[in-house]
Amino acid sequence: QVQPVESGGGLVQPGGSLRLSCAASGFSFSRYGMNWYRQAPGKERELVASITTSGGTNYADSVKGRFTISRDNAKFTGYLQMNSLKPEDTAVYHCNLAINGRPRYWGQGTQVTVSS
Repeated sequence: QVQPVESGGGLVQPGGSLRLSCAASGFSFSRYGMNWYRQAPGKERELVASITTSGGTNYADSVKGRFTISRDNAKFTGYLQMNSLKPEDTAVYHCNLAINGRPRYWGQGTQVTVSS
């Protein structure tokens, strides 16, 4: 079973950038699609970005043009580059590895706070 581990969250000012990492503990990282979700208190969990095993990407409208999802299979790691951050981006961000397009293995989450 794969257990992804997120890192890279923190406190950043509006307009700043953060790079989240999602490291897999298993050997079969390349077999999984990867999703980044976020959830703010009192709000539903939102799919932010996804990348398939073949490299295709999708983004929520709210982050298009600002966030970039990528993966490095050789390092067993996925990334979410977040630029031009806004206060509404504040949330706990979770990495999820997907099988056949369906979320399966979840990381513990990393807090992203965008505030002046």
